[in-house]
Amino acid sequence: MRFFRLLQIYLSASLSVQLAYRANFFAALLSSFANLATGLLGVYLFYSRPEIKELGGWNLEAALMVVGFFTLTEGLISVWLRPNLTQLSEGIRTGTLDFLLLKPVDAQFQLSARNLNLLRLPDMLLGFGLIVWSAAALGTVTLGGALLAAVLYLSAVAMVYAIWFILNTSAFWLVNVQNVTELFQGVFSAGRYPLQALPLWIRPVLTFVIPVAFITTIPAQALRGELGQAALFSPLVALVLLVLCRVFWLRALGSYTSASS
Repeated sequence: MRFFRLLQIYLSASLSVQLAYRANFFAALLSSFANLATGLLGVYLFYSRPEIKELGGWNLEAALMVVGFFTLTEGLISVWLRPNLTQLSEGIRTGTLDFLLLKPVDAQFQLSARNLNLLRLPDMLLGFGLIVWSAAALGTVTLGGALLAAVLYLSAVAMVYAIWFILNTSAFWLVNVQNVTELFQGVFSAGRYPLQALPLWIRPVLTFVIPVAFITTIPAQALRGELGQAALFSPLVALVLLVLCRVFWLRALGSYTSASS
């Protein structure tokens, strides 16, 4: 209950700060529509030729479902992960991390939840809306498939969090990790397309090295009623990454000597 109360306080503080600049909301809304339009344009270019009905077994409506999961995840990163975790390197460099470590609350929880960029919430809403629309257009989605897709997407969220936290925790040794996170963001951009529509050589990389397929393609497959064997590993991959994330964080703290030491 203490953690829930803290989340309420963090949410209230974020709202108070961001509502003071309401004009920014409309600028962010336009940016959200522009980002979604870019993703849709890329998919529509694939299907623009009359002779192309499917790519890798994905028709247009199913491919748009993948775009929806990608947009939803990008919004989650913008709303939750980027505002919090990108501040870790600054805290290490300036020593302000010391004040956070002295508080009687788990430091990883504080680093992960203190700030929310609610101006990017439209990204998540647009992504979710696209998923619902494409699922309705397919007409083959069942309640069981929707529930399974939700479970697999929760696993995907855990993966994204763990990867982002591990990358930013490397700031204890690298100090500036912006280029590292941008590299991941560049690779993750491939997730706006179904895995089966990509070249054969990159599919194993996006499944087993950087689990992009688990984040966008596999939840979409479950929603359309096509559960592959890889989906069975999704919760396991998420659990392994979360454990690695925690171990990496504790190891990093063990090597931290403070900027004022």
